[in-house]
Amino acid sequence: MFRRVLIANRGEIALRILRACHELGVEAVCVYSEADRGAPYLRLADRAICIGPGPAKESYLNISRLIAAAEIADVDAIHPGYGFLSERPDFSAACRDCKIEFIGPSPEAMAKLGDKVECKKTAKANNVPVFPGSKDAIEDEDEAVKVAAEIGYPVIIKAAAGGGGRGMRVCHNEGTLRVNIKQAGTEALAAFGNGAVFIEKFLEDAQHVEVQCLGDKHGNAIHLWERNCSLQRRHQKVIEEAPSPGVDRDKMRGICEGAAKLLTAVQYAGAATCEFLMDRKGNFYMLEVNTRVQVEHPVTEMITGVDIVKMSIKIAAGEKIPYKQGDIKINGHAMECRICAEDPDHNFRPSAGKIDTWETPGGLGVRLDSHVVPGYTVPPNYDSMIGKLICYAETRDQCMDRALRSLQEFQVGPIKTNIPLHKRLMTDAGFRQGGVDIHYLERILRGAAH
Repeated sequence: MFRRVLIANRGEIALRILRACHELGVEAVCVYSEADRGAPYLRLADRAICIGPGPAKESYLNISRLIAAAEIADVDAIHPGYGFLSERPDFSAACRDCKIEFIGPSPEAMAKLGDKVECKKTAKANNVPVFPGSKDAIEDEDEAVKVAAEIGYPVIIKAAAGGGGRGMRVCHNEGTLRVNIKQAGTEALAAFGNGAVFIEKFLEDAQHVEVQCLGDKHGNAIHLWERNCSLQRRHQKVIEEAPSPGVDRDKMRGICEGAAKLLTAVQYAGAATCEFLMDRKGNFYMLEVNTRVQVEHPVTEMITGVDIVKMSIKIAAGEKIPYKQGDIKINGHAMECRICAEDPDHNFRPSAGKIDTWETPGGLGVRLDSHVVPGYTVPPNYDSMIGKLICYAETRDQCMDRALRSLQEFQVGPIKTNIPLHKRLMTDAGFRQGGVDIHYLERILRGAAH
């Protein structure tokens, strides 16, 4: 096991990794930007090092500064968390070049699965179902028009690198495709340093179902079943749950097994999530593979009992996955609400500032992953998520009842949060029924606006 780990991230995921390190008897070194100076969780670190100004490109996205901090602290490994540099093969390679273990996949495995074009090729070679679309990155708009004509509209433009909705454009005809192909490439280049884009068939009313997997350095890979992340706004997940309601369990088992085989095919070590869209007939098509721990990993931890963050550290240290596939059972139902500092009544406008009131829920089956305490100031520099409320119960209905009760107890002020939206969703008849598509939330919001 490692002696000391540097956490190349901030906020709730930095605190989550810090706690996992301490439970494993490993020292945790946190880094912080000037915008995060004084963040409460830094007091729990064995050491905290400032890596630059508030803008992410000068701190959390600056590889040389992170490596310098790691060398100053004399760490054995770096955990990237999610976002920032977590899916950058050059960061993984930089760690390896400096003899620092990267807690995640090798640069080679990350490149094969993290680049959506290469991932699609690998998936097809391993009989994992994928969308019809371009085989390689699109070079120009005429090529894009040709591909779209072959697979039929609507189509979606996607960035080959990264995610989070950046570089995505849905096009229903040739005119919009020609306009959006250049814009998508420009946005992808600005967000990920890679302007490559590709085109796939777009499903109008699909569900978003993803499979959590783990692979180790000994050629083993298992899945931890699936999550449903269909409740989204602008391609950003709002609520995630597991298991997915309304799926054929035998078909789901086959999809999960295929996802695990995909990791084996590229000699993947660490946590990964294979994301799929499911059409109304129950057919699955792979979207991408996230080569990191995901925001919604606690949902899977609650229904399987597997500590995904601890496992990622143990795997990086060379340990074998201690579970056989048959050991992984689904127990009960779990749901995660992303709590964000934003105002749903004003087009989700970010609401940075000092938090004076922070009264959190508790009780059986309630987990809150957050770095916030009363008096904490939400900086304007980063993502607006300030916490994750995860609720667990024996059934989905009981889980939603528990989530509603917890949301009603949750008091935050004076900044605005999306807690009122979450409370509304927990009583929404369509969401209660299960099986909503990825555009369901946006239809609700459009209706409210009118």
